[in-house]
Amino acid sequence: MLSPCLGRDDVQRALVEAMAESRWVTVVGPPGSGKTLLVRHAAADASASWVDARNLHSLDDVLVAALESLGSETAPGDSLSGALSRALDGRECLLVLDGLDLDATGAGPVLQALLDSTTDARVVVTARTTAGQPYESVVRVGPLPVPHARSPLEGPAVELFLRCIRSAGGQRVDLATQATEVRRLLRATGGLPLLIEQVAVQSALVGLSNAISTVSLDQAVDSAHALLDDASATALRRIGVLDFPAGLGVLARVLALPVPEAAELAGNLVRRSLLEVDSRGRFDMLSPIRGRARALAGPGDVAAVEAGLLRWAQDHAPAHDNVGAADAEWLADLPAMRQAVLTACAHPETRAAGYSVANRIYGSLYTSMRAREALEILEGALTSGDGPPAIGAQVARRAGIAASEMRGTYEGLWLLDRADEQASAAERPEEQLAKTASIRAEMHLDAGDLRRAEAEARRAIDLDPDGSIRRQATRTLADVYVSRACFAEAAAAANDAMPGRIAQDERWIDLSARTLLARIALEQGRVAEAVAATRAVVAEARELAEDRVGLLAETMLRSLDPHWEPSPVNRETLPWAVRLPVLAQDARDLFARGENRRAAGLAADVVALADSARLGRDAVEARLLLGRALLAQADHDQAATTFLTALEQAAAMPMPLRVADALDGLASVAQHRGMREARQVAAAAAAVRAPRLAAPWGYAAAHHVRPAHTAPDRWIVDGDLTPEGVRTATALFTGGAPAGPSPLDALTAAEQLVAQRVAQGLTSRKIAEELFVSPRTVDAHLTHIYRKLDINTRARLAALVMEQTHLAL
Repeated sequence: MLSPCLGRDDVQRALVEAMAESRWVTVVGPPGSGKTLLVRHAAADASASWVDARNLHSLDDVLVAALESLGSETAPGDSLSGALSRALDGRECLLVLDGLDLDATGAGPVLQALLDSTTDARVVVTARTTAGQPYESVVRVGPLPVPHARSPLEGPAVELFLRCIRSAGGQRVDLATQATEVRRLLRATGGLPLLIEQVAVQSALVGLSNAISTVSLDQAVDSAHALLDDASATALRRIGVLDFPAGLGVLARVLALPVPEAAELAGNLVRRSLLEVDSRGRFDMLSPIRGRARALAGPGDVAAVEAGLLRWAQDHAPAHDNVGAADAEWLADLPAMRQAVLTACAHPETRAAGYSVANRIYGSLYTSMRAREALEILEGALTSGDGPPAIGAQVARRAGIAASEMRGTYEGLWLLDRADEQASAAERPEEQLAKTASIRAEMHLDAGDLRRAEAEARRAIDLDPDGSIRRQATRTLADVYVSRACFAEAAAAANDAMPGRIAQDERWIDLSARTLLARIALEQGRVAEAVAATRAVVAEARELAEDRVGLLAETMLRSLDPHWEPSPVNRETLPWAVRLPVLAQDARDLFARGENRRAAGLAADVVALADSARLGRDAVEARLLLGRALLAQADHDQAATTFLTALEQAAAMPMPLRVADALDGLASVAQHRGMREARQVAAAAAAVRAPRLAAPWGYAAAHHVRPAHTAPDRWIVDGDLTPEGVRTATALFTGGAPAGPSPLDALTAAEQLVAQRVAQGLTSRKIAEELFVSPRTVDAHLTHIYRKLDINTRARLAALVMEQTHLAL
């Protein structure tokens, strides 16, 4: 329940009116004036998304925090401001940026652009200054009125003062006999509510006559600090040095005390309104109090905090750099771990320890799928300077993995180059180079470049002096072979990767290899075996808290067992390499329920995101699903275009069984069109599967076109679709060339639909609604359209479409 805003009726009324009339309201006032409480009251009935911006010092930090509060984030290739615009547009939500430093962050123009680019976004900012932007409406909050010398001793300031004294356990105040002292103290506060609270707590502790008159919040904190015992005063200063809410375990290390004693000191500061406890039991300070407490801290306090954080981090980080579970206790205090690492890495004398901790915590961050946090910590360590060569190389590699997951598959390559540079100074450079080659292999695998993935995996094995990376690289080879439908080689490689399953080290490799074996069983039609194997992987992954591998296995299980109850998961927080398979399975579930339009929209989302992130295999899978959903809606032309794109991509990788799936889709299109070539196309699909002993499953099994006895001439050689087969299939479904070339011919069918609606003057959100896709997909299509046509505005695109329409007439 919110505390009342005593004496603020007029300001509250003005704020409510401003929020009703303006999409951007800035509440301005000095620290301690109660701006936050006023906004909480005004936004109580709104669907508010709250951002604590008090410790955010850059514009990117503000935008990331806003996206997190909305449960959204950027896609690869997205800008933070663009992602925030999409997250807010069309959403009944009020974004509150509490304690935003408009001057330091320069957020004003971005907020103005945010409102320009959306129709429904609403923002409230509490700040010390205004932004001076056209959309901004300002509500000013001043101090509470303090009774004059000859006026009655009454009003909101007096009421707040008396209530705080009672709450702090002070003696009852007699306004008749103690009026002089009450007036003196209230006058000193200037009517600022936070100062009134501080002076009231002092009065409760030492009596009215002994309470120190203050003219600023800094003086109030100084006075409170002077009244504390030595241990409590030390705790105040050291907690002020922290920039984040912290649990008792962290405080105990920072204060160099046992947990019970740290809890007692923290409770003492809470009772004096110098410390707050949040909903998760973490201890935090209001920004003005923290600022003064930090100013009171001396070099000894700062050193003690840094040393305490590092000790806490070293104690809680896993003992081994390849161990880490998603339920690690320290994850609840991730901000403390971040500061411990970055602070240690900033000093040459502790940099090696900081690098070591960063390297050891990566396993838990990876397993719990916190790629953004991992990237922030690891890049921060690397920016501080080079660490010990071997650990430095590993930190750079792992930063590369996180960057590829957050920003796109190949966005981490420069970090792998950094890893190779550090490896040259390591005691065993070949080992480090082998590990980096193994990560490059994974990147190429995600991108669908299977030839380069295999080459790098083999290079890793050849470089590895003692076989330490062999299991991981062999698992990658198994994945490559599964994608290529080389099942004998895949099974052998998967089994080679598993001998370490008895050890606790890198259990994910064993689980992943067993999932690949289940995939082989599925591709060859042994569905019951695939279900049993995948169930076992999911159960063991849950037991070990290997969330990442378990979720990927569970995603495959969802496609096999309609009765399986999936674990709840927040899709928006997953790394892209994990999120896209989950979203694709969501779309398959919709398709299986007959919700074809929604399935098509979600599949189109996955296609756009996979293309942006350069996750090639996921893009092929999503296009196959999109084609099936379009075909179910009788959109034969767009289905054919989608299947042809999947065919071309799968053949180039190569992924033969996905080639066969695309051919099956095209055979279905041909049959719906009444084309006599339908059975020949189906025969080509069968000819790809036959030598691999693969069985059609899923859509291919349910919508089977009876194949002809033989595939078309020169389409299949040694069980693979030839380049001539790809060209002939494309010509078969696209027909002859158009009479006159058009710049728009370079666009895909989906991009042309978007372009046509832009020419009609529709917004991205309206286009998304018509095409049943997300606004993010529309924006991704527009990005591709602009690049292909060498333009950069919607107006130019609309003009091109209209011009081509007139030419066609």
